[in-house]
Amino acid sequence: MTEPSDGAPQPHQPPQDWTPVEQGLWEAYRLGEWYDLRTGIPERDDPAADRFWGPDRTVRAESIARLLLDGPPAVSGRVACVKLSGAQISGELQLSGGNVVPYVELRDCRFEQVVMLSECQFTTVRMVHCAIPRLEAARLHTTGDLHLPQCTVEGGIRLTDAHIGTDLLLNQLTVRRDRHGRAIAADGLNVAQDVEAELIEATGEISLRSARIGGRLSLRGSVLHNPYGRYALNAARVQVEHTLYLSAGYLGSGQSSGTPPNGVRTRHFTCEGGLRLDDGRFGNAVIIHQARFRLTGSQQLSLRRVQTPELRLTLDEPPTGTISLAGARVGNLTDAQTCWPETAGVDLTGFTYGSLSPEGPFPLRERIAWLAAATPEYSPEPYEHLAAALRVSGEDSDAREVLLAKQRRRRETLPLAGKLWGYLQDVTVGYGYRAGRAALWMAVLWALSATFFAGHKPPPLKVGEAPHWSAALYALDLLLPVIDLGQDSAWKPAGGEQWAAAVLVVLGWVLATTVAAGASRLLRRG
Repeated sequence: MTEPSDGAPQPHQPPQDWTPVEQGLWEAYRLGEWYDLRTGIPERDDPAADRFWGPDRTVRAESIARLLLDGPPAVSGRVACVKLSGAQISGELQLSGGNVVPYVELRDCRFEQVVMLSECQFTTVRMVHCAIPRLEAARLHTTGDLHLPQCTVEGGIRLTDAHIGTDLLLNQLTVRRDRHGRAIAADGLNVAQDVEAELIEATGEISLRSARIGGRLSLRGSVLHNPYGRYALNAARVQVEHTLYLSAGYLGSGQSSGTPPNGVRTRHFTCEGGLRLDDGRFGNAVIIHQARFRLTGSQQLSLRRVQTPELRLTLDEPPTGTISLAGARVGNLTDAQTCWPETAGVDLTGFTYGSLSPEGPFPLRERIAWLAAATPEYSPEPYEHLAAALRVSGEDSDAREVLLAKQRRRRETLPLAGKLWGYLQDVTVGYGYRAGRAALWMAVLWALSATFFAGHKPPPLKVGEAPHWSAALYALDLLLPVIDLGQDSAWKPAGGEQWAAAVLVVLGWVLATTVAAGASRLLRRG
């Protein structure tokens, strides 16, 4: 190596104590070129395989750190960067607190120890198909992307309070828990655009509490498994400006977004452990489609107090645990009959939605049974919200059926006298929601009473002053309250006729008051 007069190495020459492999990386860095140490044999190039990689493929972590933090100048007309593939990186890569200006991309590399990126400043960093014991990147800040696709991380990833300037890409990542039981700890994460975590396999909890995502959050086709704790995905208070996808992804290309090509295999989103989205805010939609939830004990699919313009909950089979939508506010609810758990498996307390668009057949009788199962203790609000959503869709008759079911549920909570009165209203006019029954009952009573009084004419109250006798008009005058046809007050029934007249008056008032009560309810709701 050429030496200047003071004995120090020239800036464009690698240190003398660097290995030939590292000196080759030095030159590739200055040229901005790839430094490829792969053999071309897939079995020998797999960083996750338990195979020996010799010194001809080994680079010390401290050498990479020196290049990134205090590297030599680029060759004229080139952009210096670290682009390394097929290397074993020995020692701990320690960049915590540093300011890394060069572009970084590592492919098919195997790290011997933890990668330390906490509080580090990057432009863009990409590690693709690498084996990493653990990634520590709390409060990491990038102006560009952070990519970790196809990596295997045995001891978990920490991205707490990290700021990603554009996208966070984790597709096909395999990650296992740390000593605290977390596969990915990313509370307070801030991503300016999308988080793509499709087709990942995570063992342990993924924590995204209070994360802010400027685009979409996609976990299409991912498998989350946490037998060690309560949650497989804990994303309480998350804010997603666009859409959350918990749906199927397709295999084969590493990209699972959009419509899968013909013949491509798909994989359901699978969650073995609780899923928590409590207090989440979603700007466009929450899509839970072709997803499977295996929950045990007190674990839930929890969407408490979620706010979103659209919730699509269309599962092929109900979760083994419960679904909580308590306090959630949804614009449009798209659901399927197959997605709801059995009795007492749904919490709809305070759940509101503006419109309803079921996917596939969901008969009204089953929908009402769904409400009854979700409300072990009577509450009027779920019935009223469903009726309002049906009216928005133009299903007025179905809305009335729901409100009738509400009154029948309410009747179960009343004392004996209230129940009897409720049964009478139900049989006669359907609590005012079946007004046609009132006309039918009136017609039947009128016909029966007219027939009775046709053979049992009462004497006149004043001889010579009574109007012309009409059994039909007399019966109608008794039956209609308030209205006076001049017949009731002109005749003086006695004995059986008097009892028949009294019964007819009482029944007339009962029918009139129940119709009036039902009409007032319809006016208030409509």
